[in-house]
Amino acid sequence: MPDMSASASLAMTHLVSFAKEVDEDKVTPGVLGFIVFAAMALAVWALMKSMSRHMNRVDFTQVPDPEADQAEAESGPKGSAESAAGSAKKPSANG
Repeated sequence: MPDMSASASLAMTHLVSFAKEVDEDKVTPGVLGFIVFAAMALAVWALMKSMSRHMNRVDFTQVPDPEADQAEAESGPKGSAESAAGSAKKPSANG
């Protein structure tokens, strides 16, 4: 490169130092990546707010089962010695 002028040589030295700073192997998300991430964050926030509203509307009080009440009435009171002895003879479901 003997034909280069001083200004071209100076420009090349600045360009080479700039090229070292900007590595072509690094990939950044840029503005589009930020916009997509922000849209996803807003969507998750809206879904969480909606879920919270729906969960507040749910009534968690349990309605007694009429069939269980009938079976309990037929078998007698739970606290009797007879039912306690009968339950001790039965194998447990948990193993």
